[in-house]
Amino acid sequence: MANTYTSLLYHFIWSTKRREPMLPNAVRPRVLSYLAGVAKENRFFVHELGGTADHVHLLIEVPKSVTVVTVAKTLKGVSSSWINEEKVIRGRFQWQDGYGAFTVGPDERNGVSEYIRNQEEHHRVKTFGEEYEELLRKYGIDFDPRYHLD
Repeated sequence: MANTYTSLLYHFIWSTKRREPMLPNAVRPRVLSYLAGVAKENRFFVHELGGTADHVHLLIEVPKSVTVVTVAKTLKGVSSSWINEEKVIRGRFQWQDGYGAFTVGPDERNGVSEYIRNQEEHHRVKTFGEEYEELLRKYGIDFDPRYHLD
């Protein structure tokens, strides 16, 4: 085969430091828009963005030469610097250490997009911690629940 073809679609999730509600409705669209711009500059194709006051979800397709850790480090690092430099929120902003990155197949893409779009409604019945641990279990990932504080 002379060409290389990839479909590298990931569902990324990360929270604010200590899951503090630092992204209220008034600033969240601006932060999500900035994340989308950073992604585009780095040749990551954003299929969906969303979240709540304490975490974000991104459905992103990445080039074959980019690692998962590069995507997370770039988006989290650049956006937290920008939030602080632009004083988007009061006080110092930080993302929580770590993140979740889950592969998404073509048959799952629409469902994951809808899930991300409906975060506010979804979290009326389930906390971020419950949501995150459910995803870790779904993907068969061993984890220590002590690090998933609500």
